[in-house]
Amino acid sequence: MTSERDQQFHDFVRARRAGLVRTATLLTAGDAHLAEDLVQSTLTKLYVAWPAFQRAHSPEGYVRRVLVNALTDERRRLWWRRERPTAELPDRPHTAAEPARGELDDGLRTALRDLPPKMRAAVVFRYFYDLDVAETADALGCSHGTVKSQTARALDRLREALQSNALFLRQGVTQ
Repeated sequence: MTSERDQQFHDFVRARRAGLVRTATLLTAGDAHLAEDLVQSTLTKLYVAWPAFQRAHSPEGYVRRVLVNALTDERRRLWWRRERPTAELPDRPHTAAEPARGELDDGLRTALRDLPPKMRAAVVFRYFYDLDVAETADALGCSHGTVKSQTARALDRLREALQSNALFLRQGVTQ
């Protein structure tokens, strides 16, 4: 026998899980396994705080904030400080004159991965989801000024990382 709360949560998960996984994948710079873990953690926290979620003035912002907090918590774990996950070995040969599409994606993904979690979240929410400063600040739980400064620093770091990557320079991605 399920309660009304369980049914509401079940309906929420059915409707929103795919979108949460997409957002988490962006926030983790393409780490699908970590994204799944973050969504699971987020859904667990939402279930526990379901009444607060329902009372929130912006349920979308509430979910984004829980997701970002889950990512921040995950990165604080001790093993993250020592381990650096990578999908491919670093000594991959470059045989073609022009890089494959996946190589550009890898460079961008790597540049995103090197950003601190909140800085990456600011970029994802501002430029992928096209949220304004106020909505991004609500999702990150910080001030408007912090969103602006985090976004500016993140873009500077991304430009620097991508300019040092010859693949992006050849294709004019940073211009």
